[in-house]
Amino acid sequence: MQNNIETLTKHLVKNNIKPSVQRLKILEYIANNHNHPTVDEVYKEVSKVIPTLSKTTVYNTLSLFVDAKILRELGIEENTQRYDRILTDHGHFKCSRCDEIYDFAVDVGKLQSEELKGFQTKEINIYIKGLCPKCTGA
Repeated sequence: MQNNIETLTKHLVKNNIKPSVQRLKILEYIANNHNHPTVDEVYKEVSKVIPTLSKTTVYNTLSLFVDAKILRELGIEENTQRYDRILTDHGHFKCSRCDEIYDFAVDVGKLQSEELKGFQTKEINIYIKGLCPKCTGA
């Protein structure tokens, strides 16, 4: 479902974030394109609409959204951060051939381990890398 500017504005205000044009367009792009984008990908697409947009603004805005828990930051690759609009626990599968990233459901309750008894879990990230059905011809 596409998110309109009015809905996104309310979402930012609810999270105590001033809804500037840049912030709204960045959030609109991520809300309407579930592709786990990088800063560069967001910049490339949103700068088509806002030519004066800087990459620094994109980076700072995404960091603000992560801090406000509007987005989740993913470290699937070593030197690249990606951003996810889904905040509930789930896993990610990255195809090593086509670079597509797929979400999959995870039953976090089944991940409890006796070896971690007494540990306080703050975050769970599950990343699987391999070949997707498109690339394997399945």
